[in-house]
Amino acid sequence: MLANIIDDLVARGWSVQPHFLAQSLTLQLATECRARQAAGELLPAGIGRGDGKLVNESIRSDSILWLEPGQSPTCDQYLATIDELRLTLNRELFLGLEDLESHFAVYPPGGFYQRHLDRFRDDDRRTVTVVLYLNDPDWSEADGGQLRMYLPEGERDILPEGGTLVCFMSDRIPHEVLPARRQRLALTGWIRRRV
Repeated sequence: MLANIIDDLVARGWSVQPHFLAQSLTLQLATECRARQAAGELLPAGIGRGDGKLVNESIRSDSILWLEPGQSPTCDQYLATIDELRLTLNRELFLGLEDLESHFAVYPPGGFYQRHLDRFRDDDRRTVTVVLYLNDPDWSEADGGQLRMYLPEGERDILPEGGTLVCFMSDRIPHEVLPARRQRLALTGWIRRRV
């Protein structure tokens, strides 16, 4: 599966991998995400960074919790899997990727994130965006919450089915989260290059 991601990123700059994680691990991550939200650990997400960071729910309406190694065995297993992807990207594409920043993201019914790029104007370390969906396996088109990528050949909508991993080059693909009609869960992150 990692070889497929490499091939896709080289050929078109993005990749979608259904069933990237075992269903059991996806369910454990979803359970942890919901438990942390119920405990009040997820906070409204902001846009920008540093002194320019602000919460603007007319642009982005999810709540997030940043992952740190050692928070839980389940999260550590996920982080180790993405680190294996990082090492493979470095070995095959010589990207100089150094680390991962990642967070749980929960969109309430009606939640969305307007069109944007995953690179800050003053920091170009984010190189590969990785999104793992933690939704129920029965997620359907009617539930909304699709990831819409704006590609040279046109728009492409990705259904956020549990266990699906989406990767794309952070500086190349504008995208948005379409309004969800039920709670939408994901692990969103960026594999970052060295300064």
